[in-house]
This record gives sequence, structure tokens and C-alpha cells, in this order.
Amino acid sequence: MKTLRLLAALLLLVSFAAAQRRTPPPTTKSPDATATTPNTEDSKTAEATPRTSAEGEKKEPTPITKFEMKEVAPVVTHHEIKSASGKLLKYTATAGRLPIKDAMGNIEAEMFFVAYTLDGQEPGRRPLTFAFNGGPGSASIWLHMGALGPRKVVLQEQGWMPQGPYRVADNPYTPLDQSDMVLVDAIGTGYSRPLDAATGKKFWGLKGDIEGFGEFIRMYISRYDRWSSPLFLLGESYGTTRAAGIAGYLADKGIAFNGITLLSTILDFESVITGRRNDEAYLLTLPTYTAIAWYHHRLAADLQADLTKARAEAEAFAAGEYTAALAKGDRLSGDERQFVIDKLARYTGLKKEFIDNSNLRIDVRGFTANLLIDEKLRVGRLDGRYTAPNPVATLDPGFFDPSSAATTPPFNAAFNDYIRRELGYKVDMPYNLSARDAFRENFKWNWDEEMGYADTASALRAALIKNPYMKVQVMEGYFDLATPYAAVNYSMDHLDLAPQYHKNISFVTYEAGHMVYLHGPSLEKMHKDYTNFVTSNVPQP
Repeated sequence: MKTLRLLAALLLLVSFAAAQRRTPPPTTKSPDATATTPNTEDSKTAEATPRTSAEGEKKEPTPITKFEMKEVAPVVTHHEIKSASGKLLKYTATAGRLPIKDAMGNIEAEMFFVAYTLDGQEPGRRPLTFAFNGGPGSASIWLHMGALGPRKVVLQEQGWMPQGPYRVADNPYTPLDQSDMVLVDAIGTGYSRPLDAATGKKFWGLKGDIEGFGEFIRMYISRYDRWSSPLFLLGESYGTTRAAGIAGYLADKGIAFNGITLLSTILDFESVITGRRNDEAYLLTLPTYTAIAWYHHRLAADLQADLTKARAEAEAFAAGEYTAALAKGDRLSGDERQFVIDKLARYTGLKKEFIDNSNLRIDVRGFTANLLIDEKLRVGRLDGRYTAPNPVATLDPGFFDPSSAATTPPFNAAFNDYIRRELGYKVDMPYNLSARDAFRENFKWNWDEEMGYADTASALRAALIKNPYMKVQVMEGYFDLATPYAAVNYSMDHLDLAPQYHKNISFVTYEAGHMVYLHGPSLEKMHKDYTNFVTSNVPQP
């Protein structure tokens, strides 16, 4: 019996060992493992595991944002297009990431860029433009694929959304005929990444963002031998806040710019943030309300006949009687109040009851939701030409911007196809349109406010004084409610500069919105305005 039991035990052990050989052991995937391609190597991210609370309720996973900082050679490709003048432009595209290091040489972030350089030129004499969008926390896909790159997303002539699938086409209005271009994505956007979310916070603020871009510019002109090139900055939206800050910051580090272009400008945030204690923003937004109401045929016949006249009247009212009325507050008499209501109805196309209930102070959300309420349409904030029904409900209090909804899908799809197929930059990580969406609760912008409002006008002032040869070009769209043109003009008029410095500031305007280049005729005009600005500010041999 003992022998039989021993044999049975041995057979059991043999069977167990055989089963172990037939069943492969469970594999453990490294939390930061991800596939890479032959061309470039992804930064590495971890998939988060859904958590379960004590009550058994599933919660949203907390994203793990740990990236491997490892330099990889950029991808270089060669192309050609015809410019608007019919000239053949042969150019090189370089797509890659540059490291941003701390004082000890440790990489803290990598910033993604695409550079376009015209072939056959002497790099040290060729103008070089660094360009970026804003947000803060927005990728530079908009300037890249809408205005500056040699290839652009195809939209309808007025900028309206086309039917998918979306595609790109040659951009004859790229400034590449006069300046090399470097499109840069802020850290956390595009393919730019911080080492981790904690390190990202170093760059997610007014000061850190400026320093990060400043280091990128120093690194780029060093690695690509462009220290002797005429240098330009082109920023859009919060990118203008950044550009002004960079100009002041790098002036103290021995890097000066020939020119800065501010597209849809915001330097002093007090000029646009409406609130109970800030009447200034209501006054400066009014002329843009007038322009948008004009576009949608909501003004009286005499104003509707002439946009220039309508804007001039609204500007004069805002600077005079409207300013005086809001300053009185509750001391305003009944007759005075009715006078202001009547005038505001004339210049905005809004109903008098709404104006009265708004206490004579109309914010952007109220205007966009009520201008075309009778048609059950919302008006765009970034571009007041765009309209659409609210996707939730006509009277839903939430904010909805038709201009953003109409442009995001074509830009996103066209860029992702273009960067991989035409430029050969193939990575598995997502191209983040917004750092705010990608990093969620970890992305909190540090505004470094002074007296309650962020401001880089002082940095621009300092740069203008320290470099009297630097020129500033201000581009503004009449239908832009994100950075209203009157607010921009007010900020530029209050730089506390002597007349000789103000001569270095010029303005160009467009019958378009925040992204003026969405409007076909405005894109053509923008090309002429920018290339003239570059050529006129490059020393002639």
C-alpha cells in the first residue's frame, strides 16, 4: 500500500509539472512600456488602472504621467511648393524635440517643433521666425496648419467646416518665401512633454512658460547655427502674452529680436476679464459687439450701411457716455439709465430688457447666447461670424463656441495625417491639442498676478526700450471676442512710452475673428502684412 501511495504521489507531481510546462507564465508588462517606431522613440506613459472605492464604486483612473526623456534625432524631409507669386519654393522640414534642461544639465522637458527652412540659403543671414499659439495650454497646430506652414488644412472659403474626410493642400501664403519658420508646441501640448506632472508645473505658469520658451529659442539657434539670423517672434492669443514676455526676458540674456508680431493680442488681462469690480472690460468689448451685430445684420439701417461708421460710433460712446454712466453706479438716474439702454441696444442689436437685466454690463457669454436667440442660434466667441444651435438646449446656461466646434475636427485630423505621412514623424503618443484636457487636474496655470491681473505689457515696454530697433506689429480681427480689438488698442496706448518708441508699433486689421487666417481673403492679406513686416525690418547688405 505504501508503494502504491508513493507511486500515486509521484504521478501527481509529474502531471502538475507537465501542466506548468503547457501553461505559459503570466507576463508582467512594465507600466511605462509602449511601442515605438523606427523613426522616433515615444516618450513613455503608463495606462492607469481604474480604482474601486470601499463601497465598490468604480472611479475614473488617475493618469500616470511619467515620461522618459531621451534625445532622438529629428526627422528630416524635403519638399517643394509654389508661392502666391508663382515662385518655386524648395524647402526642408525638420520635426523633432529639443531638451529643456535644469542648471545641472538634467532634462526636465522636451519641446516639439517643426522647422521649415528654404533650401539654398545662407542660414546666418536668413530671417527666422519662432511661432506659437497660446491657450495657455494650446498646441500650435492652428498657426501651423492654418497660416504659416507650407501645407494647410482645407476649409471652405469663409473658414467654415468642410465635409470629412479632411485633407491638406499647398499653402501659397506661407511666409516661407521671406522667413524660415519654427512652429513650437508649449510643454504639455502637441508632442511636447514634461518629465512628469510635478515637473510640468514648473513650466505651467506665466514665468515658467516664458523661461521654457526662452531656453528653447537659445537651444535652437545654438544647435542650428542661427545666432546671426534676423530673429522674429509671432504669437497668437496667449502666445502674444508669451511673446511679449520672451522679448523682455531674452533681452537681458543677450538675445534681441528684429520684430514681434502679436496676432489677437492680450497683454493686460484686466482689459478683457469682466466682473463686478472691473467695468473697463465691458467698455472695451462693446465695439466688437457692434462689429458682430453688423455682420449678422442686427443694427439700425444707418449703422448697417457702414461698418467703419458703426465701430467709430460705438468706440466714441464707450469712451464717453458709457464710461461716465458705469462710473456712477447706483447714482445713475432713471433717465440716464434709459439713455444708456437705448444706446447699447443700438450698438449691440440686443433686446433692451436683456440689457436692463444685465445692469448695463454685457459679458461675452450673454452676448453670444442672446444676439440671435430669436433664431435659436449661438454666436462664436473666437469668431463671431460662426453660428450654430446650442447642442444641449437653446436656453442651456453652459458656454458653447460654434467657431471652436467647427475648426477642431478638421485641424486635428489633417495634422495627424500630415505629420505622420508627409513629414514621417511617427510616434504612438497622442498629439495634445490642449494640455488642460490631457493633464486634467494636474494642469493648473500659475498666473503670477500683479495687483490681481496677469500682465506682460511691462515686459514688452522694457524690450522696446532696451532694443530701439525692435518693431512690433499688432494684428487684430474685428469679430474676435476672445481678445477684442479695442482692448488691444487700449493696452498698447498705455505702455507709458515716449513718441519715438510708439513709432515702432504698427497695426493691421482684418474682417475676421481670433484666427484671422480662417477667412480666405484675410489669410492672403496676413501673408502680405507679415512678409512686408519681415522684409522691412531686416538690415540690407
